[in-house]
Amino acid sequence: MYEGKFPHKRYRLTIDFLKENISPSSTILDLGIENPFTTIMKDNGFQVENTKGEDLDLETSAISNSSAEVVTAFEIFEHLLSPLTVLKSIKADKLVASVPLRLWFATAYRSKTDMWDRHYHEFEDWQFDWLLEKSGWKIMARKKWTNPTKKIGLRPILRWFTPRYYIVYAERMS
Repeated sequence: MYEGKFPHKRYRLTIDFLKENISPSSTILDLGIENPFTTIMKDNGFQVENTKGEDLDLETSAISNSSAEVVTAFEIFEHLLSPLTVLKSIKADKLVASVPLRLWFATAYRSKTDMWDRHYHEFEDWQFDWLLEKSGWKIMARKKWTNPTKKIGLRPILRWFTPRYYIVYAERMS
């Protein structure tokens, strides 16, 4: 069904999860600049606006001033020093967020060429759940998936069996 449509397995699984939990008629604020997945959401009927690249650790006004019904955050929270601040600034009642999971056999990701492309956090699922709960969210649905590579070696083999991504749909607790 999706062959040739998505460059990454995670795009296919993410859009499927989003469709299962969010109505396309909902307005979405997607944390992070416009990217290839923004186009995929729009192509699937979602009304999406992105943040503009501001440092969300320091500047959350785009989030707190948004009237969007849903906030999405796909692989964003691992880059933040203080995801709690961002989560608490969301006014929307619905959140769909994904994070890369901490892999016991690999160190946290750190680009050698891009100072912003680094993971300050790589969560275990229970840590992300706790962060969401502490910031006022109740998880309604969740899913994990692997990220196999076509390389040879022990780590590539482990990636076939060890979940790498974790996505949740959460609603604001009253």
